[in-house]
Amino acid sequence: MKIYCPTAVVLGLLTLSLAIPGLSIAQSNQDSGHGVSPMDSATPGEGGTLYPVYVRGEAYLEAGQGQQAAAEFQKLIDHRGIVQNFVLGALAHLQLGRAKALSGDKENARKSYQDFLALWKDADPDIPILKEAKAEYAKLE
Repeated sequence: MKIYCPTAVVLGLLTLSLAIPGLSIAQSNQDSGHGVSPMDSATPGEGGTLYPVYVRGEAYLEAGQGQQAAAEFQKLIDHRGIVQNFVLGALAHLQLGRAKALSGDKENARKSYQDFLALWKDADPDIPILKEAKAEYAKLE
């Protein structure tokens, strides 16, 4: 039986964050074009997590590369067994919606936003990312 341990998840993310500083620093400096390359070879499930895939998807979004970003976020959605109930699993739907909207695919963008909003239907309505998602979704209508 597998035991879920939130501490292990946090430590795993911390370890990955320390292992990929070039990507995190480039992303925080708004240097998205350089932020993608350190993780180009990462594969789903590498290290038992899809965190590098999520971060790479965010870097693609910041670089304005919607199709590449969508492909990365789709990997998270396709690997629910690895993501489980971690917040990145739900956020992948939102980011996929943003990527699809950036690519001009409004129909699939709306669906991804709807999936995210369904997952977060019981969340505190004052959470900033939820407010942003609702506003972005309204603009797609």
